[in-house]
Amino acid sequence: MRAALWFLALFAIAAAVALFAGNNQGTITVFWPPWRVDLSLNLTLLILLAAFVLMHVALRALAALFSLPRQARQWRLQQKERSVHAALLDALVQLMAGRFARSRKAAQAALVQERTLSALDAQLPQAQQIRVLAHLLAAESAQALQDRPARDAHLQQALNESAERAALASPETREGVQLRAARWALDDRDAPAALARLEELPQGAQRRTLALRLRLKAARQDRRTLEALETARLLSKHRAFSDAAAQSIVRGLATELVTSAHDSAQLLRAWGELEPVEREMPEVAIHAAQRMVALRGDLTLARAWLLPVWDRMVEQPRSLGESLRVRLVRALEAGLDSVDAEWLARIEAAQRNDPRDANLQYLAGMACMKRQLWGKAQQLLTHAGLALQDPGLHRRAWQALAQLAEARDDTDQASAAWKRAAQTENP
Repeated sequence: MRAALWFLALFAIAAAVALFAGNNQGTITVFWPPWRVDLSLNLTLLILLAAFVLMHVALRALAALFSLPRQARQWRLQQKERSVHAALLDALVQLMAGRFARSRKAAQAALVQERTLSALDAQLPQAQQIRVLAHLLAAESAQALQDRPARDAHLQQALNESAERAALASPETREGVQLRAARWALDDRDAPAALARLEELPQGAQRRTLALRLRLKAARQDRRTLEALETARLLSKHRAFSDAAAQSIVRGLATELVTSAHDSAQLLRAWGELEPVEREMPEVAIHAAQRMVALRGDLTLARAWLLPVWDRMVEQPRSLGESLRVRLVRALEAGLDSVDAEWLARIEAAQRNDPRDANLQYLAGMACMKRQLWGKAQQLLTHAGLALQDPGLHRRAWQALAQLAEARDDTDQASAAWKRAAQTENP
């Protein structure tokens, strides 16, 4: 369609020129004493057009001639700028390929070429970022080569460059340098320095996933368990880990926080720092209760911590593994001397509902023994001693049976029970 319109326009112009020039009788007379020159109007128009074209071409040629030096300088600067970018890319490629010495050499070459451009008054819009990246690549290579003085020198230069006013347009440049510095400090096992680097970041940057991961590692290295736990919670909310991995990390940190308590008051504070979901984790609740028993604290409170785990085991027997069931039984056994009637009713009801569970038989038997219900205790412990899989519970069951036999002056049964207890392997 466009071509057809062009043809129509050309035909219209040709027709107009033919109509104008074909019958044009006009003349132009030029008096140049003592001469007189008569020219047709068509010829005059052609001469003027040719003169205009000739003048235009001449001016363009002169402009091109006088711009040659400027174009030559611009070409040289472009070549140098390309060499800077090529050196920077080469440094990155060599670093990724594990050729750290070559990477540092290429980064230093990029810095030299950028300084050469600056000396020629070439204002590159990305010059500041080029310098920062070159110093950062050189520092990364030095870190890989274990050249810490060179790494620190390049790092400081990168920080100085990124702190200039030009960096305000791109704050991510400085944040990237600070994050790398924090990671290098972690590699050097200097957790306080890594945390200090992370504290220098803006609030928004501190909550990024990469910064939170670094903070988690640094806090764990520096044994700041509570800070590490809070960071792990944030990472879990950001879905930085899978659900299973996040739960495992939080569970481990919560257990470590409980372990760090050295008296019952510290244990209560540590328990108060945990979220409700963390308190309901079987591993955490059982460990906290065992820690309370070891610290000779409030056993009633310890049993209250175990109540959600107990209800879960009773309602869903398969929800807890065998090791957790054994640990729960041990934690409850440690406080049977002060157990109340409500807990005794829970233990008895759970044992009746699941009479084949050896762990519940053992716990109920020990509870009956504490209450001086000798006959029922002997019956339950005998069945438990024949079915228990945990060596520790198995040995204690036979030890309890031996004590019951000695109380009845039954020497033969006591000797047999002590023998069975001695034959049990240590857990």
